[in-house]
Amino acid sequence: MQMRFLVVAAACAISWGQADWSTYGHDLAGTRYSTIKQINTQNVTKLVRAWTYHMDPNRTSGRGWEVTPLVISGVMYLTTSASKVAALDADTGKEIWTYEVAGGQPATRGLEYWPGDKQLPAQVLFGTSDGRLIALNAKNGKPVPSFGSEGIVNLKAGVMNGYPDRPYGLSSPPIIYKNVLITGAHVQEAPSLGPAGDTRGWDLRTGKLLWQFHSVPQPGEAGNETWEGDSWKARSGTNVWGFFTIDEKRGMVYMPFGEPTADYAGVDRKGNNLYGTSLVAVDAVTGKLKWYFQAVHHDVWDYDLAAPPVLFDVTRNGRKIPAVAETSKMGLVFILDRETGKPIFGVEERPAPIDDALPGEYVSPTQPFPLKPPPLARSSISREELAKLTPEHEKYCRELFDRGLHFGGPFTHYSPQPSVIFPSSIGGGNWNPSSFDPELGYLFVNTQDLGSLNQMVWNEDAKRWSRSGVARSNRFWNPENNWPCNQPPWGRLFAINVNTGDIAWQAPLGITASLPEDQQHTGRPNIGGSVATAGGLVFIGATDDSRFRAFESKTGRELWVTEIDAGAHSAPMTYQGKSGKQYVVVTATGGGFTGDRSTGDAVIAFALP
Repeated sequence: MQMRFLVVAAACAISWGQADWSTYGHDLAGTRYSTIKQINTQNVTKLVRAWTYHMDPNRTSGRGWEVTPLVISGVMYLTTSASKVAALDADTGKEIWTYEVAGGQPATRGLEYWPGDKQLPAQVLFGTSDGRLIALNAKNGKPVPSFGSEGIVNLKAGVMNGYPDRPYGLSSPPIIYKNVLITGAHVQEAPSLGPAGDTRGWDLRTGKLLWQFHSVPQPGEAGNETWEGDSWKARSGTNVWGFFTIDEKRGMVYMPFGEPTADYAGVDRKGNNLYGTSLVAVDAVTGKLKWYFQAVHHDVWDYDLAAPPVLFDVTRNGRKIPAVAETSKMGLVFILDRETGKPIFGVEERPAPIDDALPGEYVSPTQPFPLKPPPLARSSISREELAKLTPEHEKYCRELFDRGLHFGGPFTHYSPQPSVIFPSSIGGGNWNPSSFDPELGYLFVNTQDLGSLNQMVWNEDAKRWSRSGVARSNRFWNPENNWPCNQPPWGRLFAINVNTGDIAWQAPLGITASLPEDQQHTGRPNIGGSVATAGGLVFIGATDDSRFRAFESKTGRELWVTEIDAGAHSAPMTYQGKSGKQYVVVTATGGGFTGDRSTGDAVIAFALP
């Protein structure tokens, strides 16, 4: 009997580990795939709300909160819009403990978990908006004294470049490999000079700095030659404000870097500007460069890479290739060999506009485009492609367009003339985490078709160009109802077959409820990501229509949709509670960059009755 008990206990321990959600992407590879299949295509329509946790009941406005909680052994950990970190009972949503982050906010997209060792307790670790890195005891929420100074490391040390009053913090969670805690940076987008966006590795036990990767290469480092003269000095931006992923077997960390400052004018940084808007692989223990791939040369569109790189194997010509996929704000998906950075399906340097740039601007004559998959978001506009949904909306958009807008195809530059640019600065993709089903070989990617409406204005006092909105908006839409001026779809969910590079299916993502019923399936602007499960489902919020959905992963059929408290501009997750129930959880707070006017503060759990 005792032997049988031990066998059962061991089996339960294995099952329990699979039931957790212990890091942002579910696993270090960022697949966001759960093997739990209690909820499946046959019963998903029966899902009901199991519990709701209000992070800040008094909150009525703001940018929104984008956290994906973690669940380990029946306890949920999350950062909240009330400037707290909380631990909840994962079956009920009841608070176990909270920790107040005085003087700043915890990272809006979440935290990291470490199970501890013989000397140190299990911990949750996170950054703050004011430049601190904090480690808390996962059991009681108290700072861990051995980490930094009484649980806190000063992230600003060594990166401020002589600009101590400029903003520096973390907006996304760190990631852990062995004894190394790896952090990105959230820095300014203008002006040009300010804190560095370097990636750093810290000793997980002590908080001591182990390595620092210069995101803008210093003299003697690979890539410094892509900065004319001394334009690399004290350059801000070029930061991982999004997410890392890690190849555990190879000990490599993949870093999606954003654009150098200033965002929309690079006249003072001539050259291709490595490692701006690049995917960079380094040794996770030492920070040494392995390879890089630049997705936009000399970025002046705010086309940051920010989405988590997703790791999987591609089977091609009978051979397995270790791959990494990165989705860009251009709505392009680059699938690369994750050992070398070489494109698996090919990348072509295509001519880009060179005669519409700002005076004195450096222009790259070409930009990279993957041969496969095809673009997943609109990158051009013409008058014939304006929306024709209602006579009133068509009239508004035609009158706006006929004001003499500067427009064109991919990589059209922002101009002193009012310009409409596709994709917009918030992108076809953004930080949206994709998910991957290893059984199907499908990568699930959500994008939006939304344009920027801006013009560049010279600021004589500051001696620099800056971007300004046009017609009460910096989006190419009617600000009265947030209907984009291009013909739908405005938001889509795609499944990419990673073994062929082809689109397996696509579906509109979101509805415009203010339109007549037969016209509502337009898709909607969206920021956020998805989760895939062994139950044959893809769950996603993301849209500004305050709804949460489940799609059949094999076909793209929308199987279930429910209205929620606000727009869920976050990435959902799933786990099995101690009760044995599978839960699917999403954070819904509205706000965000999509123009979402809803407000809320809810973390919502769904389960079968």
